Amino acid sequence: MMRNLDIMLETPEMTDKEQSALSSDLISELLTGMRLRGVQYRRIQTGPAFGLGFDGRPGHAYFHYLAAGTAFLRTHDGTLHPLVAGNAVFMPQGKAHQLLSDPGVAFQHIDNFATAPLGEAVSGVDTCPSTHPIPSAVLFYGCMEFDLGGMHGLGKLMPEVLVANTDQPRYPGLVSILSAMKNEICSGRIGFAGILARLAEVAAAMIVRGWVECGCETASGLFAALRDPRLVRAILAIHRQPGKEWTVAELAAESHVSRSVFAERFKATTGVPPLRYATELRMRLASQWLSQEKLSIDTVAQRLGYTSQAAFSRAFKRINGQPPGASRGSLMKNPP
Repeated sequence: MMRNLDIMLETPEMTDKEQSALSSDLISELLTGMRLRGVQYRRIQTGPAFGLGFDGRPGHAYFHYLAAGTAFLRTHDGTLHPLVAGNAVFMPQGKAHQLLSDPGVAFQHIDNFATAPLGEAVSGVDTCPSTHPIPSAVLFYGCMEFDLGGMHGLGKLMPEVLVANTDQPRYPGLVSILSAMKNEICSGRIGFAGILARLAEVAAAMIVRGWVECGCETASGLFAALRDPRLVRAILAIHRQPGKEWTVAELAAESHVSRSVFAERFKATTGVPPLRYATELRMRLASQWLSQEKLSIDTVAQRLGYTSQAAFSRAFKRINGQPPGASRGSLMKNPP
């Protein structure tokens, strides 16, 4: 006879090793869905005094790598972050900011500087005066579309600025990527601009991974669930089978807790009921498949387990505020 899930007793706590393995699996699932697509890149050489301004770009992220010299990053609220050669900065919320040689220096918007094309989507900015043949600072910046896929909501939880110091243990492997970026910047070999752009995307992804793996600092919501052994199994199951029509009872069984305890804990931790979370994940995946992979609406509906295109369209409009056809059409008319 089947057990009554409402009165199922919780299983003993997992060992640290088991919890770490499950959390690692979930992190991998989440990061697999993340997409960083460069929109604009600049290699910048400056003289002793410089001020560069960057507008806020919702839905985008900024990446900065300081290859030589020093600088200050000033955020929209006036907070200053001192930077030294070798520092990488990722700004997942794409908020307005400036890069300055000194906090008191005036700045101009980055688009006001003359540029020279270096390669596809990459251009060079040289503000170093002729009286200073050796640049005081050399940096590379990218503005990227930041699509979190199954990690939707992470952007709001992440800090405005993530500064990667390559000697920190949370960024293993990042030193090699940034060293390669410095070599490409300094060597100017054939195709260096395109390689820089790809390396910047990899470096940004590694910074995000380091933040997630190290407990997301004080972040709540979905990433607090990474530390809850009662929830991590259910969330992993949802991400691995997004097209399944999950029930609360089935997800509670995945978590080895009672139905009522699971539902209450899931909503308290993530901020949404479990079935709402599953539906929102399906619709985020649907948006990604329609806009990026250019799949047909019928194919997406089938992938996500809907019995008809009409049922899928109703669910999509309920979550996203517009039908999938209109969403896909608008994205095609305004490509990245």
